Amino acid sequence: MPDALLSIQGLDVHYRGIRAVRAIDLHIHEGEHVTLIGANGAGKTSTLKAITGLVPVAGGDIRYAGRSILALPAHERLRQGIAMVPEGRGIFARMSVLDNLKAGAYLRPDKHRVADEIEGLFSFFPRLRERLSQTAGLLSGGEQQMLALARALLSRPRLLLLDEPSMGLSPIMVDTIFRIIGELCRNDMTLLLVEQNAQLALEATERAYVMDSGEINLSGSSSTLLQHDLVRATYLGE
Repeated sequence: MPDALLSIQGLDVHYRGIRAVRAIDLHIHEGEHVTLIGANGAGKTSTLKAITGLVPVAGGDIRYAGRSILALPAHERLRQGIAMVPEGRGIFARMSVLDNLKAGAYLRPDKHRVADEIEGLFSFFPRLRERLSQTAGLLSGGEQQMLALARALLSRPRLLLLDEPSMGLSPIMVDTIFRIIGELCRNDMTLLLVEQNAQLALEATERAYVMDSGEINLSGSSSTLLQHDLVRATYLGE
């Protein structure tokens, strides 16, 4: 098997003396769709932020495409192909939808292709076409999530990180967002998904890690973990 696209080894992340992530190991191969599930405060978001360079690493290593990226600042990791859709979406509320989309491509050298790619994204996000000139802060929560996801895709990520994409959305919009995630997976996007809805996360992915109190205590195929007694009792409400 080829080397993993992303390999996390013994990762530690500390916040104000609190050990939020405790010596975890995790890997993702090119084209894989992996989820990280766990309760609030388990360390999932801290793990994503460590991968993207938004929080410092206290120990261990993060290797991407065969080399350590610990010394790279966040914008260089984005340039290397690691993009994240953060919890809460992180859109530019006072900018138009179109300007938000363009911001996703600000590090790309081929700016002349961006307009065509925005047009192509409307096959995934047709509602955004109708709202291109609208101020992004006036969009519904679901539309903002679509915008955040489309903006990340315009960076042409090799690895896409999604942090709680269903949070705060109506059931209909959750279905829409996960339909889009499914389409991205069918198009071979390499994906690491953090999601509060464990059922949806496990159904959308191939492999899974279960995180608790900063540690990974279970891993395996998503289909296997869907049937695991601890997962069913703790995260699926059964």
